[in-house]
Amino acid sequence: MAADYRIDAEIFRLYPGYRRGLVLGQQLRNGPSGAGLIESLRAQEAELRERVRGNPAEHPRIAAWREAYRRFGARPSDFRSSIEALARRVLRGDALPGINALVDIGNLISLRYLVPVGVHPVPAAGGMLCLRLSEPTDSFLPPDGAAAEAPEKGEVVFALESTILTRRWTWRQSALTLTHPATTAVFFNIDALQDVPDADIDAAARDIGQLLREHCGGDVHSTVLRENASSWRPPSR
Repeated sequence: MAADYRIDAEIFRLYPGYRRGLVLGQQLRNGPSGAGLIESLRAQEAELRERVRGNPAEHPRIAAWREAYRRFGARPSDFRSSIEALARRVLRGDALPGINALVDIGNLISLRYLVPVGVHPVPAAGGMLCLRLSEPTDSFLPPDGAAAEAPEKGEVVFALESTILTRRWTWRQSALTLTHPATTAVFFNIDALQDVPDADIDAAARDIGQLLREHCGGDVHSTVLRENASSWRPPSR
């Protein structure tokens, strides 16, 4: 069984209207993206450059994340949400590198709906995954191989027990969240602040499911966590 998953009530109190769409893929085949997936990613990059003109920080979907970051003490100019960082790369003309099918699917959908989409391997040992505020015993292993670090007080973090998987909500994922050719089960996290309609979350989850079935096979399940439905026990394989 995949790990249980919940969002702490304090997140909804501080950020009314927040929701997290979840897509669970199991028995997947991961590897280099095929030409069709890379072509779709390039088309999505081109569409973003047509849709977002001027300063990306002023786009409503990105500005909302900048304000959310300010509220827990992170300067948006120093710590950008994943969607702002991704959009800025594309808008300055960069072609996103193909990493692997799972990561490329997440990037494609993030650009399509202008929302953060994170990909996390399902913990092999189970446990409770939780989006919450940081705690004194938390520890984060940076993806660059640096020494473990503690998050700032009051940070929004995604955690497996006291192991932090993502710092500053969507800013940086841990080395423990890397996907590899042997990765067969993942969660896609689709983060939506108040301004994002439910229809966009549902559409993003459907698109991820379709792309997984097309490029990675496996079984796909999805749900949306919100204030009145803040936890999920995923189905067994």
